[in-house]
Amino acid sequence: MRVLRERLEELERAFDVPGETVCEIAKTFSEEMLAGRWGQGSLKMLPTFITPPTGKELGDFLTIDFGGTNVRIGLIGLGGDGCYKIKRTCSVTLRDSAGNYDYTSENTTAEELFDFIVLQIGHLTKDCRTGTNLLGHTFSFPTQQINSARAILLNWTKEFKTGGVEGKEVTALLEAALDRISLQHIKPVVILNDTTATLLTAAYLDSDAHIGSICGTGHNTCYLEGPMLINIESGNFNKFPITVFDRLLNEASEKPDHQLLEKAVSGRYVGELIRLIIGSLVEEKLLFRGRAAAIEVAHSISAPEVALIIKDESTDLSSVANWVKTKWAVQELSFKELNSLRQISLMVVRRAARLIAATFIGILLRIDPGLKSRHVIGIDGSMFEKMPFFLATILQAFHEVYPEKSDAIVVKHINDGSSVGAAVAAAVVSQRVI
Repeated sequence: MRVLRERLEELERAFDVPGETVCEIAKTFSEEMLAGRWGQGSLKMLPTFITPPTGKELGDFLTIDFGGTNVRIGLIGLGGDGCYKIKRTCSVTLRDSAGNYDYTSENTTAEELFDFIVLQIGHLTKDCRTGTNLLGHTFSFPTQQINSARAILLNWTKEFKTGGVEGKEVTALLEAALDRISLQHIKPVVILNDTTATLLTAAYLDSDAHIGSICGTGHNTCYLEGPMLINIESGNFNKFPITVFDRLLNEASEKPDHQLLEKAVSGRYVGELIRLIIGSLVEEKLLFRGRAAAIEVAHSISAPEVALIIKDESTDLSSVANWVKTKWAVQELSFKELNSLRQISLMVVRRAARLIAATFIGILLRIDPGLKSRHVIGIDGSMFEKMPFFLATILQAFHEVYPEKSDAIVVKHINDGSSVGAAVAAAVVSQRVI
């Protein structure tokens, strides 16, 4: 097992992001932000045309949270002073498990998709149709923003193939469906992505919130610069140390050389990185006596399984052992092998958290180089919420870079950010001229 130990030490070095590297990545990220403003580099730096809330926004707003096959419709009341209440909500699936319908397929039209969504809005609001109801729409797909209320879908992601939507202005499709279903009293006033919605929610709760991020299945960050929120599209950042396993994952991905940071830090990919590392050790006959054919199945380790492995701090790693036996039918396991799996999972997740922390520091270098003010970072997503040690690792990186000032950086988990942020955005744009 001495050889296994040496191999793990090599891997630890490859995935380590020491303090000086965090600083280097942060500086590079800040430089890429500037380049992105001129249409260069890896960061998009897209204007949202939305200004931050004052925290005094009031009223009831309808919301759509459309970022995957489950769409959430809500009626959210904003009470001012950072108070809000989710008065009504429903969640509908766009793909029926029984096969009765699939609004994500290429055989479905844009009209059918948006009619279905609008029908759910009608059900939610059937007994409260008085006056004009303003609607905020969180639409988490790649778009070209025209203004705060209008955006063109560039291309579907997340296995969506619905016809007649790509290249079209999304709010116009929604408005046409509202007309067809006779819900003209509902007025869509804003469209945004989940990252922007998260920052708006954080800013509604705390006026010092200047950065919002999604750390979940995917990854992106936005921030406030001047009067407007800027969507960085940070998942596409590509100037950080790359390992051989990152290269293997990237080459086998749907879009090689795109979203390299996301492929290193998000819930969709961390399990695959771990699988590739374990597979290499099995191939080298350092784990499982070189036998575990099931490890060859791509994307067969999920983020929740990674969390299970890391969470097991028992003396015999029994949860890890049961997982391996069930997952890969490997029965003879030594403690060193089990501990190796946990070490590998920890090194991948810790690197993810430290890379993300470096990007946050890069933003701070741009908006407050001397860290003279308090800054709240609002974060939502399963990696942040459910992955053990994720938050602690981010905070440790902040402390290393700002040993005397790290308390000025406050990280908050934002619940219901996509829905509440849509309501906040609707309130903001209905009260201001952007």
